[in-house]
Amino acid sequence: MVTAVLKNMKSTQAILSLVFTVSVFTAFAQTEDKVSIASLLNDMVDRDAIARFPKTNFRLEQESSYNRASKTPADSVGWFTNKDFNSSEKDHNFIRIEEKNGKKEWVLMDYEGPGAIVRTWMPFLSPDKPDTDIQIKIYLDGNPEPVLQGNMLGLLDGTGLIPYPLAHQSLRSAVSFFPIPFAKGCKITTDSRPFFYQFTYRAYREGTQVETFTKAGFDKAMPTAQKVGKLLLDPENHHKGKQVVLKSKLGSKEGKSVKLPIGNAAIRVLSVKLKDYKNPEVMRSVVLKIEFDGEQTVWSPIGDFFGSGIGLNPFQGWYRTVSEDGTMTCRWVMPYQKSGKISVVNFGDVPIDLVLKATVGTWEWDDQSMYFNAAWRGQYPVPTRPFSDWNYVTLKGRGVYVGDALTVMNPVERWWGEGDEKIWVDGEDFPSIFGTGTEDYYAYSWGGRSTDFYEHPFHAQPRSYVYNKLNRKKTKEKNTLGYSTETRTRALDIMPFETSLKLDMEVWSWTDCEMGYGVGMYWYGDKQTTSNRAPDEKEVLNVPPLPKGFPSKL
Repeated sequence: MVTAVLKNMKSTQAILSLVFTVSVFTAFAQTEDKVSIASLLNDMVDRDAIARFPKTNFRLEQESSYNRASKTPADSVGWFTNKDFNSSEKDHNFIRIEEKNGKKEWVLMDYEGPGAIVRTWMPFLSPDKPDTDIQIKIYLDGNPEPVLQGNMLGLLDGTGLIPYPLAHQSLRSAVSFFPIPFAKGCKITTDSRPFFYQFTYRAYREGTQVETFTKAGFDKAMPTAQKVGKLLLDPENHHKGKQVVLKSKLGSKEGKSVKLPIGNAAIRVLSVKLKDYKNPEVMRSVVLKIEFDGEQTVWSPIGDFFGSGIGLNPFQGWYRTVSEDGTMTCRWVMPYQKSGKISVVNFGDVPIDLVLKATVGTWEWDDQSMYFNAAWRGQYPVPTRPFSDWNYVTLKGRGVYVGDALTVMNPVERWWGEGDEKIWVDGEDFPSIFGTGTEDYYAYSWGGRSTDFYEHPFHAQPRSYVYNKLNRKKTKEKNTLGYSTETRTRALDIMPFETSLKLDMEVWSWTDCEMGYGVGMYWYGDKQTTSNRAPDEKEVLNVPPLPKGFPSKL
């Protein structure tokens, strides 16, 4: 109960810190639409909405089985404790145990207030056992009877009530993005001791009108769910607009630019294709730059921007697609008020042939509109001892964080990704989001074994070890040597922030070694919103080499 109370206290403090008076908020709340299963499903595929600060504001929070010894960065031992599950009653990485009708229930989440569960993740208990006997129950608004209950994995993996792709089986995990809204509160329990888990939810402001999830409401929303599922699996943006083309040969250290149509507009689709991908490092040494209204908001290597990493690694998602023919496409909506310019710079030593196409359509700018941003951070070498937090990005101002793509170079066979994500919003004392592992953040599990390619509209592993979409894994080997690329984009689990956001990822490998890290981040923000990331040509050219004895070329 103490954990739940502290969580609610943090949420209350965050709400009180917002720069809205009661009278202004009351008038604002009256204009908001009622949150429901159908409204959230429609929001999931509304690319325009993500480019505006949410009309119905919320804080994204998470309940997880993170190790409760992690209390403060000042405690360098407890902060990096890695036992993020419940192997015995002593671990207690959950809220509490209750008794109901003489039977125990383990409470994993207990939130009071309006909200909506927007992402669930749970792994296999053992790497080769895709099932569990544990039953999960979801109670809403204080109702003594659960609105949903079933097998802890089967209920939320796309094989049961919730259809694919709104829920699905990723690599050794059950993942669901199906929204479960509630007006007054949500409690989640299991009938046996849980293992690893994450429940990510929107915590709405008090007074937000929410239609609580019911089975009847679920059935009524199913046609919308089916429509949304089809859109997610067929993500092409058919929005009409003017096409802008840049077709050029770029010499070493040379850049070319193309201006966008003048006036209020938005990039709807952006694609880049190189003639030759034989040199995998070209994905790091060719950089995309975009300016809107006189400010540069995008500076990123193309591999990290499109989610391919080092080398051409095809996959398909809702916001980005990397095709086998080398065409890389993104469908982020990028609005501007007066002007825009796209540039491509070749920092490499070898000339490249490039074709860039952008579809620019209409946009009505208002005070909720935000600029699209993409930045990159790279570092090699990164020591794995002592354990540390590696900062993706720190943002100051108002905005919405919408995704990232991480590429690591691991010089050893053993697993590298035990590190938890830690995300602070609006200056809070403890992270709203405290995860259970890097692979868990990217929606799979058992990373030492799960080195195969996988894709989903909102996350993917385009490459791991020697495997990608063109070279699938056919053995049970455990080897995470070389490059791995993980990517996650956000829809209902976007993270709004009023004043700041800080995202760290633990560097936690089982081996004392030196790794390479490179991450592309995406967010929307006001013109005044700033980040701690700056163009870094030196690190772009510092591509971590493949370890000696690596079995094949990329």
